[in-house]
Amino acid sequence: MVTSTSPAAPVDLAALNRSLDGAGEIREAGPDDMVDGVPASAVARPSSVAALSALLREATGQGLVTVARGAGTAMSWGNPPERADLLLETTALDRLVEHEAGDLVVVAQAGLAMRDLQERVGRAGQELVADLPPERLAAGSTVGGALATGPSGPRRLQRLALRDLVLGATVVLADGTVTASGGKVVKNVAGYDLAKLMTGSLGTLGVIVQAAFRLHPARPERATVTRAGPTEEVARLARQVVASQLAPAAVELDRAAGSDQATLAVLLEGTHDAVRSRSAEAAALVGGEVGEAPPSWWARMPGGDVTAKATATLTGVSDLLRTARAAEQEHGAAVAVRGSAVGVLHLGITAPDPAAVAAVVGRLRAAAPSAREGTVTVLVAPPELRAGLDAWGPVAGLDLMRSIKNQLDPGRNLAPGRFVGGI
Repeated sequence: MVTSTSPAAPVDLAALNRSLDGAGEIREAGPDDMVDGVPASAVARPSSVAALSALLREATGQGLVTVARGAGTAMSWGNPPERADLLLETTALDRLVEHEAGDLVVVAQAGLAMRDLQERVGRAGQELVADLPPERLAAGSTVGGALATGPSGPRRLQRLALRDLVLGATVVLADGTVTASGGKVVKNVAGYDLAKLMTGSLGTLGVIVQAAFRLHPARPERATVTRAGPTEEVARLARQVVASQLAPAAVELDRAAGSDQATLAVLLEGTHDAVRSRSAEAAALVGGEVGEAPPSWWARMPGGDVTAKATATLTGVSDLLRTARAAEQEHGAAVAVRGSAVGVLHLGITAPDPAAVAAVVGRLRAAAPSAREGTVTVLVAPPELRAGLDAWGPVAGLDLMRSIKNQLDPGRNLAPGRFVGGI
């Protein structure tokens, strides 16, 4: 589904500035202030939660559409919004609020860069296992931005995805209401786990201003076992590693576009002796080589004009790899596949025209025909390739999701159209 855009609403900059009451700044938007090709009219950068709340209340009162922005590393994800009258930057909300090292809990504001959060908890020998793509980390991806996009990194195999590590979140709704749910908060919204609800919603339900996370102790040693070979064989070996007693921290696959070969990378973490022993066992199991560092492609998005996320069952990963190769041959496309052998992968798709892109995505979805068996979601696609492209595919519970949008943002003032079903 391609979201159509509407003309921007008139913006009363003076009233928006008054709402900040000196806690932040507002300016007219420049040529770079866009959301996936949709230009904004104004940009605000509040420096307190109270100012952000008052700003949203004023913007909604003016009938404006507001889109939140952290470091801007994923503004092209999802569909373009219907409008983007006001860009709300969260980067001034960048405090590490609390770090209870003894309880393995950290509380941070939404504008804090994830790399800075990782560095600060790392001083206590701890880590937030988010595993964002290195390119996003380097560009300053924020706590709020990470939650809004719901990343899935290699080490979710043992320690789950970011949404599973969120203990609670404080969120500002479109009408300016500041609300919260989960741990480390004082006021709850009855019936909703806001932290998980907001994760992956692309800012369409509320603006995240603070979140609490569960941390893990950093493991002192690591080793990586790699093995390259025919795609089917590598996928089979990956399943064997996952089913073994090796307790790998991650089992990743990489298949370059157009190739019948793939690479398996198994990450082992723990104490020195345990890692040394288990890596030797893993190398013997897959016939691979042991090294200290993961391969250069580790956790990175594959290249391609279109980026998609695919989920599959453990056995369905082989079907997905096989289908990617078949789709290349049928439609003159290139489909790179990279990600977890337990079934969360990213695809880099390059195809000659919009029809070929849509055909490749449809072919991949046919390999995982239900939400339980797997899904394929288009994350990023340039405008010239969006024609006829359904970014989300079949979605279970869409009516319920629309109902939640209607309850939290009845005026559709927060990034309408970016999320599934035009939410």
